[in-house]
Amino acid sequence: MQTVWKGAISFGLLNVPVKMGAATMRESIAFRQLHKACNTPISQKRYCSTCAKEVPYEQIVKGYEYEPGRFVLIKEEDLDALPVKSTKYIDIVDFIQISEVDPVYFDRTYYLWPEKGGEKPYLILRDAMRETGKAAVAKVTLRNKEHLCLVRLLKDALALSMMFFDDEIRNTAELGIAELSSSVDVRKEETDMAKQLVENLTSAFAPQKYHDAYREELLNLIRAKIEGQDVIHVQEAVPEPSGNVVDLMERLRQSVKVTQKRSDDAAKKPKIKKAPPNEKRQIAKSMPGSGR
Repeated sequence: MQTVWKGAISFGLLNVPVKMGAATMRESIAFRQLHKACNTPISQKRYCSTCAKEVPYEQIVKGYEYEPGRFVLIKEEDLDALPVKSTKYIDIVDFIQISEVDPVYFDRTYYLWPEKGGEKPYLILRDAMRETGKAAVAKVTLRNKEHLCLVRLLKDALALSMMFFDDEIRNTAELGIAELSSSVDVRKEETDMAKQLVENLTSAFAPQKYHDAYREELLNLIRAKIEGQDVIHVQEAVPEPSGNVVDLMERLRQSVKVTQKRSDDAAKKPKIKKAPPNEKRQIAKSMPGSGR
């Protein structure tokens, strides 16, 4: 696994030397920009309008624009000298119950594993967190920005989830939802019917049963074009918005009826077997001309 950061977890007077690498990856299909006239890939260049020439990467420096057209230069040694503990450490601030954190705060997740010589303190911290059932709120500096983060257990390893600071979360008050209850009348039987629908659709979370249908159809489209086949587009019916109260109640009843059968059938099925880790990537790998 590629290491994106090296440092240590600061845990009281204990330092746990760790490496950090991305725990997730996006399975997406990338398109290149081509010149329509000749299908040549378009290249992006770093261009200086003053010198009227392309600038190589090694001649690029960082600058902060404090006034329009006026910059202060920032060198790498300036950044390294900043007296902030989180530049070298994942600085644990508090231990909390992870259930206290709303998912809106979470961003990307990374794995943490011990540096050579740091195996024992790593296991001490991991086991202490496992036995107390706690997660750690911490700070770490990456790419010239200090991040709030959460160190937690993910199976047998420690993981670090980047978090948004509280002032980065937009207030729901601007959505105007609070005022809806005074202008929209929701009857108890409607809520009860919706609750039954929720119960019918409730099951244990099994991430392996969800897949990216759009990506699969896009791969089918690309494969068909590579093989010179005609592509048929099927226009699906778009559901109409809910109408009056009678229509809404009838749709709730029909939904409950349909999902009740689904719920009963699901209870009879055996548990889903976990798919092989690379199964989702096999479609792309098997495509003609994939070069993989």
